[in-house]
Amino acid sequence: MSDRKIIHIDMDAFYASVEMRDEPSYRNIPLAVGGSETQRGVISTCNYEARKFGVRSAMATGLARKLCPHLKVVPGRMQVYKDISRQIRAIFERYTQLIEPLSLDEAYLDVTDCTLHRGSATLIAQAIREDIRNELNLTASAGVAPIKFLAKVASDMNKPDGQFVIPPDRMQSIIDSLPLEKIPGVGKVSLKKLNDAGFYVCADIRQTDHMQLIRRFGRLGESLWNRSHGLDTRAVTPHRERKSVGVERTFSANISAFEDCWAVIEQRLFPELEVRLKKVPPERLIAKQGIKIKFADFQLTTIEYTRGRLELQAFRELLKEVLKRQNGREIRLIGLHVMLKPALEARQLLLDF
Repeated sequence: MSDRKIIHIDMDAFYASVEMRDEPSYRNIPLAVGGSETQRGVISTCNYEARKFGVRSAMATGLARKLCPHLKVVPGRMQVYKDISRQIRAIFERYTQLIEPLSLDEAYLDVTDCTLHRGSATLIAQAIREDIRNELNLTASAGVAPIKFLAKVASDMNKPDGQFVIPPDRMQSIIDSLPLEKIPGVGKVSLKKLNDAGFYVCADIRQTDHMQLIRRFGRLGESLWNRSHGLDTRAVTPHRERKSVGVERTFSANISAFEDCWAVIEQRLFPELEVRLKKVPPERLIAKQGIKIKFADFQLTTIEYTRGRLELQAFRELLKEVLKRQNGREIRLIGLHVMLKPALEARQLLLDF
């Protein structure tokens, strides 16, 4: 059993919370950020008041307005969010240097060796959340567990502005009762197949033969078997050589039009990709730029171009190409990525130049 102390911090409705903090008139009303006022705009995120009406991130603005006619939609301020994200990172660094950012608004922290607050991960998570509240006037939720997958699951259990702790001696009992839809990688189609086979919670998986799961569900079966047994050896990795950098968005409601896809890329995915690339050492060079689409039938297709630098318009051309394979199907996921040259190769190219 793992003796690590992992915290997953997830800001609450981050972009929308920043807007409500900075503009009091936005508070206590349904608010969405990022989507334009046109039918072709796409929501980046929304506050909890809007979510009560069924509004979700990556939803078309037109649909969001049908669900919530009095929804207030405001443009995003990416530079502001980036600046606040750096302030949040500075708070994390008071407690540990083992920080693995997942996006602007969430990160894993390994506090196993932190001696502050008597070395209690529970108290450390509380202190981090209090620092964020007192210094930035924003709220965060936290999950605390011995392994990464459970810390992420736990951070969603008492949202917003909450915390959930899974100690080692309760880990298996909590896993056993965990619905399979809470496991990363289990989507609607996979969940239906699992339910049809009689699997609903992790205990159902744990009590099933390992090889039978793999034969029936492949890699998903292997992953579920590991998670159901509390197996997750992944470390919090602040520094590692990346082969690629990518972002993706799964939609709560499928989209199909080129304009809707491009709005998601331009307003949400490309800015996020830029942020993630800034964490890559400057000597790492871009080799390729690519886009992937998952259709409603769950078929996945990818196209890449050779590119030496990140270009927004290159993704527009890639989108045109990949949608030639659409054949009338709706789209449930869009992802962007860049492939990086190996560090040694990139360093040699710089020396040769």
